[in-house]
Amino acid sequence: MKQMKLGNEEVIEKMKDLSGWNISEQFIEKKYEFKDFSAAYGFISRIALLSEKLDHHPDWSGVYNKVNIKLSTHSAKGITIKDIEMATEIDKLVQ
Repeated sequence: MKQMKLGNEEVIEKMKDLSGWNISEQFIEKKYEFKDFSAAYGFISRIALLSEKLDHHPDWSGVYNKVNIKLSTHSAKGITIKDIEMATEIDKLVQ
């Protein structure tokens, strides 16, 4: 099913329960910091499994204990409900 790009107001409304995520015109982004490399790597591994399950893959980078995640639906050229759902699930991995 093709995902439809959300308008800015829709993105803001749908992200009201997400903490720490920033909105750009093309993506949503969050930076995580962990106690050490192993904790950060474990988080990345859990996201990889989640990504396969949801068939939605983030743009991410990591350095030692920091992980930066950007979510966007490339086929829609912006943010879709799939990105909001992915962000919600990612946040659950650190609770």
